[in-house]
Amino acid sequence: MDYHTAVKTCFVKYVDFSGRAVRSEYWWFALFCFLGSFLTTLIDHWYLSTSTGDTGPSNLIFGIVVLIPSISVTARRLHDVNKSGWWQLIYITIIGILFIIIWCATPGNSKKNMFGNPIKLKRKR
Repeated sequence: MDYHTAVKTCFVKYVDFSGRAVRSEYWWFALFCFLGSFLTTLIDHWYLSTSTGDTGPSNLIFGIVVLIPSISVTARRLHDVNKSGWWQLIYITIIGILFIIIWCATPGNSKKNMFGNPIKLKRKR
């Protein structure tokens, strides 16, 4: 899955917490969120004169826009490794972030699990 397809899929399925998401979908969307946050922080700092530690209005709006799609794609990614999406609550602990990163980086189950069939991606030639 390429960058544009992954971002589009995450916004189309922004409230779909069922099913599975492949690694590339998750990580491309994570890159989109990182770059968007970085750019909106620069815009707030340069054009709206916010201080470095403050969250400006454009960064806040971007964060609100990507909040639910981020939660849903992480839930679907955890489903791909046969974990419940509720494991995201482990973010509350500091050490839990490492578990989420490890689970999101591991390959998904190649067989059917309790969350559905594996996703088959078409390769471009």
